[in-house]
Amino acid sequence: MGRLNHLTRRQFLRGASTATLAGCLRGVRVLSARPGGLPREKILQFRHSDVKLTGGPLKAQFDRIHAAYMALDEDQILKVFRQRAGLPAPGQEMGGWYDGEGFAPGHSLGQYISGLARLYEATGDTGTQAKVKRLVEGFTATIDSDGYSYASLRASTAFPAYMLDKNLVGLLDASRSAGIPSALNTAQRIVKGSLRYLPSRALERDEMPKQAAYDESYTLPENLFYAYELTGDRDLMELARQYLMDRRYFDPLARGENVLPGVHAYSHVNALSSGARAYLVLGDSKYLEAIRNAWDMIEKTQEFASGGWGPDEKFLEPGKGLLGESLKSTHAHFETPCGAYAHFKLARYLLRFTADARYGDGLERVLYNTVLGAKDPKGDGHFFYYSDYQAGAQKGYHPDKWPCCSGTLPQAVADYTINAYFLSDDGLYVNLFLPSELRFKIRGMPAKLSQKTDYPEGNSTELRLELPAAAEFTLYFRIPGWLQRPAEVAVNGKAVGVDAAPGRFAAIQRRWQNGDAVQLTLPFTFRTEPIDNEHRDTVALMWGPLMLVAIRPPLSVPGSALSSAGTTLLKPVPHSKNMFELERTTDKIRFAPFYSVAEESYTTYITRT
Repeated sequence: MGRLNHLTRRQFLRGASTATLAGCLRGVRVLSARPGGLPREKILQFRHSDVKLTGGPLKAQFDRIHAAYMALDEDQILKVFRQRAGLPAPGQEMGGWYDGEGFAPGHSLGQYISGLARLYEATGDTGTQAKVKRLVEGFTATIDSDGYSYASLRASTAFPAYMLDKNLVGLLDASRSAGIPSALNTAQRIVKGSLRYLPSRALERDEMPKQAAYDESYTLPENLFYAYELTGDRDLMELARQYLMDRRYFDPLARGENVLPGVHAYSHVNALSSGARAYLVLGDSKYLEAIRNAWDMIEKTQEFASGGWGPDEKFLEPGKGLLGESLKSTHAHFETPCGAYAHFKLARYLLRFTADARYGDGLERVLYNTVLGAKDPKGDGHFFYYSDYQAGAQKGYHPDKWPCCSGTLPQAVADYTINAYFLSDDGLYVNLFLPSELRFKIRGMPAKLSQKTDYPEGNSTELRLELPAAAEFTLYFRIPGWLQRPAEVAVNGKAVGVDAAPGRFAAIQRRWQNGDAVQLTLPFTFRTEPIDNEHRDTVALMWGPLMLVAIRPPLSVPGSALSSAGTTLLKPVPHSKNMFELERTTDKIRFAPFYSVAEESYTTYITRT
């Protein structure tokens, strides 16, 4: 990669707080240059600071999670690191997975820093920035002169790669998103100090030594490439190459060979982001083919109606009905915050590389039907972990304190902002329909796109432009693949002829004036989705983008309720958003979105008879 291109990449990554929409006026991409031929990114990702959530259930959860992580006790989080370093260590023990002899000592510190750094960038809250700074400085003070940064001997023995990966992303995000300059030097120190504890290459779990049976060296490249992009240190790029799991993973995936069955689901989806970053930095199309093929395999053979995957944290052998059988064999159907975080990342990479709306559809499905439905942190170290799709299930918490999902939850929720909009040569892409504001610049002048909607409680949205002057560009907006009736599109209240076929980004190219608005209606309809091909009569009920579940169901829900005739008998419950009722001779069955379920029991899949 040439120096000029490298600097352009770094400039984009560090970026100004507001993206510039200049390519749409001149037909020239100015934010990202790529060597040789077409750019690798068809559309570009905005920064967290460019997008502000202004209402709706996502904003409500965003605010609650932000508050929960601001309340974390810093002395408690740093205690295990200070104890190992022989420093004063006030505060109580964290307990659970986190303590020095716990399952994964100190495992989520870096993710707490990462999540808080992103939340700071998204909100501009100086108290959040100060907390990130204190955590970075507190962690840095515990690092030995040789770069040893682990919380305990167990951490460096059992999880050397996992701990490095999580701490590295925290420090990189602290530098890039929270403006903590010292974090980048600390990041380079811990990489060098960890090398002697890492295997010489990425190892699958069946290759790992017994003492490190659950380590995840194959996820390292994503953040090593990230570190290279921020520092320009080519040694980090070569280290990232070293840990790409080509022979066992990316090579067969690129050839279309399904090597997913049996592997740990979350970490291997997370590893696909290493392939994405490899394609971004190295330009080898093998990695793009691998991640596209993997997405197809997951979407077609592994997903529940929620978009979640990996019962008991493993991918299943397709074509054997195992997904359907899991409804009775386990309560651990989707590792929710971790899985959603990995799914979001992969979807964003694929959107950037292809501008294909199907990846936006997949992101939306997981967003509204998994992590938005996660119970809030309990406040004592217990966190929502698995989505349960057994009949009569109830949401609950992982029995152990501070599990891995406590680290990915703030990262996933902070990323709601960057899931929503993208930038292209010729305009803006609207991927999600949520109350929000996008700030960008045209010819150096500030501009804003405001979205007013009650989606997914309603099925329409309005996009309004605030421009410094008239400007010609294209506004793209995703037309979901689940639509069964045509989308309705208007500009300033007048219907316009637009190719709004489901499963694509519709485009309106025009000279926009200040105050222009686009109105979009996406008609919701009922449909059912079978759990797998071997259980075609075991179905979930969908309403537009939402997975509906039966609330406090009777011992058995009649299969006729989800027949094509039965769905026509579902009636809206007055004064309740997206809640429907099926009347029976003896009682009523109510269906509601999974994300709205609190303490009630619920049933996700019903077998039609």
